Amino acid sequence: MNDIDQLMHGERIDEIGFGELCLIQKPQAFCYGIDAVLLASYARVKKNSRVCDLGTGTGIIPLILSHKTEASHIWGVEVQEDSYQRALRNVALNQLSDRLHMLHSDVLNVNKHLEKGSFDVVVSNPPYMGKVDGLKNVEEDKKIARHETSAGLEDFIAAAAYLLKELGDFYLVHRPSRLVDICYLGRKHRLEPKHIRFVSPNYKKKPNILLTHFVKYGKPELKFEDLLYVYEENGTYTKEILKIYERIK
Repeated sequence: MNDIDQLMHGERIDEIGFGELCLIQKPQAFCYGIDAVLLASYARVKKNSRVCDLGTGTGIIPLILSHKTEASHIWGVEVQEDSYQRALRNVALNQLSDRLHMLHSDVLNVNKHLEKGSFDVVVSNPPYMGKVDGLKNVEEDKKIARHETSAGLEDFIAAAAYLLKELGDFYLVHRPSRLVDICYLGRKHRLEPKHIRFVSPNYKKKPNILLTHFVKYGKPELKFEDLLYVYEENGTYTKEILKIYERIK
């Protein structure tokens, strides 16, 4: 390893299962979950597209997209300094600096750094929970990743609308309880909801994840896709999830 790849206190390097990609993570801070993997798989990215991930964390979604797609340039926007620095190191670790680019910024300020209408696809796995105050403890990073801080759901949607070209695609992962807000805010910012897919832990439980696809200035027509189940009754991944993780063909 060179200096940029040296592990800091509490960090580890994990193989993420997509090609030979590896990810520097700090479990005490925050580790990515299945939501990020589902979103990266859900997004349809054409060859030579420009993609932006809002709230990229340590860069997991750009990394997976670099493996799954032929996007020419993938940007990650992250507000937390530690996560941003880890994302930079992950890009270097995987030798992807020619395709992956990280920006240290709040989504509220993307207009100061990135050109309007300059992306074909925007994806986001934003914080699911409302704003909290007093984030001053050892799990501050986790709380920031899970809770809205300066930017809320509408700010992520507005940033996506700003960045997208006409008829560009926005893919969002969130909670089913926010479905009405998500559709309303999308239309408010000229992002038309086109596809919705619910994700359920297993065949007996209600959905707890929502995947949504919007098109900028798209025509009204919403389609509900088949429910995606994560686990079989015996606790193993379903075949579709195994395919998403590329463990089977």
